[in-house]
Amino acid sequence: MSYIRSLAERAREASHAIAALEPERRAALLRAMAKAVDSSRAGILAANAGDMQRAEDAGTTGAMLDRLKLDEGRIDGIVQAINEIAALPDPVGQVTRSEIHANGMTVEKVRIPLGLIAMIYEARPNVTADAAALCLRAGNAVLLRGGSEARESNIAIARCLHAALAEFVLPAEAVALVEDTAREHVLELLQLTDLVDLAIPRGGERLIRFVAENARVPVIKHYKGVCHLYVDAAADPVTATRLAVDGKLSRPGVCNALETLLVHADIAEAWLPDALATLVRGGAEIRGCERTQALFADAKPATEEDYDAEYLAPILAVRVVDSINDAIAHIQRHTSDHTETICSEDQAAADRFVRAIRSSAVMVNASSRFNDGGQLGLGAEIGISTTRLHAYGPMGLESLTIERWVVRGAGQVRHPEVQQPEDPARAA
Repeated sequence: MSYIRSLAERAREASHAIAALEPERRAALLRAMAKAVDSSRAGILAANAGDMQRAEDAGTTGAMLDRLKLDEGRIDGIVQAINEIAALPDPVGQVTRSEIHANGMTVEKVRIPLGLIAMIYEARPNVTADAAALCLRAGNAVLLRGGSEARESNIAIARCLHAALAEFVLPAEAVALVEDTAREHVLELLQLTDLVDLAIPRGGERLIRFVAENARVPVIKHYKGVCHLYVDAAADPVTATRLAVDGKLSRPGVCNALETLLVHADIAEAWLPDALATLVRGGAEIRGCERTQALFADAKPATEEDYDAEYLAPILAVRVVDSINDAIAHIQRHTSDHTETICSEDQAAADRFVRAIRSSAVMVNASSRFNDGGQLGLGAEIGISTTRLHAYGPMGLESLTIERWVVRGAGQVRHPEVQQPEDPARAA
């Protein structure tokens, strides 16, 4: 039996033990995990320092290096996230629908765990803890395959989680870490339809396409975040600038950062030059259409490829449009279905925008940066789905469960006209 299949089988078996735990027991397990991470931060940071050095030696820079890095503040964030997940309402067993039929049966829809979730991710060692906590809280086991660049960090964090599982006399494979990061193991993992219930890739577009194109198990996809801000003719100028600055400059290397700014022609001349100057002072590079360049001389020419780009850097593509319909058409042509924002004091325009856009989150006079599980009340997220399956947008605990039917009766039959065959012996 192969390394991956053996690990997946043990993880699958462990999922039954996790699903059987009482909600408070699962919460207590997570609190023990948070404590274990907190008390082992020196070892985690030492492992991460080694990963960072190897990444730098390999030429890694920018957003990838930032995502790999751990420090005291980020360890604090991991501990806090686990504790917050522990404090969330348990979704398992939640009745989402209940009705009594005319025949007296009670028909319910009830949340149950998915089973075994495979998490395939790059950099971001915090995902090791976040994914484990979310999956376990929702009654699942998790099979983690992190990237080679974060191998030692992931192992150090997983050891903390395993210590907590041992304290609760639970199998370590409930949080199964693929320590051998060979690429062929990912391919094998994605074929295990009899063991893995869902695969969630989290990383760059290249990784996600690889998973989606090679998987036989169900996959939640999130290719990239090409997020737009449309500044309507009826926008408040101060609000519009705040949304543009926060969306682009607060953390350019994340998926909910702005990549494209669309501006109605009626407000462009009065608002756009000062707004772009503010962005440039904050470190942004502007790439604009011809009308943008006419209003802002420092703008570089934008190509059509710029409007499809996820820069993950302080670069902003800008286009002046003649109407809200033109803005919507641009978004529909270039969107990655992640996050779109409108700034407008015209309620009818805002409603038109919300109805027309199908992305996983639509913001009205609020920053694109709020499309995040923690910010939307999920406690934490295992990823942001841009796939219209059972989950769309940030995925928290509920997204790691499914609903099934439970029918409670008292001997009801569908066809009472069909009589039970008479026993010949009794008839004689």
